[in-house]
Amino acid sequence: MSRCTAPVRGHSSSAAAAACPACRYRYGRGYGYGGGYSSPSYPSYSSAGSNSSYRGSGGSSSSGGSRPRWSRVGSNVSYTLAQVQSLTPVREAVEKVAVQQPDLRDCFLCHAWPDRQSAAKELDDALKAAGVNTWFSELDLGLGVQMMRAIDRGLANSRIGLVLVTPNFINGLPNQGVAEQELSALLAGNRLVPIVHGTTYEELRKVSPLLASRTGLDTKEDTMAEVADKIAELVKVWA
Repeated sequence: MSRCTAPVRGHSSSAAAAACPACRYRYGRGYGYGGGYSSPSYPSYSSAGSNSSYRGSGGSSSSGGSRPRWSRVGSNVSYTLAQVQSLTPVREAVEKVAVQQPDLRDCFLCHAWPDRQSAAKELDDALKAAGVNTWFSELDLGLGVQMMRAIDRGLANSRIGLVLVTPNFINGLPNQGVAEQELSALLAGNRLVPIVHGTTYEELRKVSPLLASRTGLDTKEDTMAEVADKIAELVKVWA
């Protein structure tokens, strides 16, 4: 029978225990040195700034993203951690509005007038293809309507507002007379989602720090179709 080496060498470490001919199997089962115990797996995190993503329980295995609580079972739409964090307050507002005003459109799309036949139309088409009932300012508001009026009127008829931030939008913003106080009130309601296309939040921050403080989606991270799929999940409240 093997003799325990503890009186001579001690078992002050797992390595010492594993080296003991009498105790190595007994200790090994607790530390993974040949026993049947395996350590549990945990979600893996990445600290890559705003593009960070994590894999949570139920996350999509194809891209390592996370599925938020409002995403339906079986959905292939994957989100970054930053997107889940920024969209969660919007989803909570959607759920409240859906109860209070169930007949509203899903969302309205506010954009720069020069984008009406390009980026804005592409996004609107993608949203409609994803089953989203949109209020498109190209069709519903027309030329010369100021952004604040568009947002006000759009939110009155929709669950959320999408602000398509493009170079045209940024260039035109100083001439729109955007009232920071009114914009602050709209943002406080958690019903606005900026969608950055062809520019950056840093560029938007130069002309509207308040609007840039609310992160949303970015077509550098997702295609227009993927953005539309995320908005579709965000605004739909299933029974």
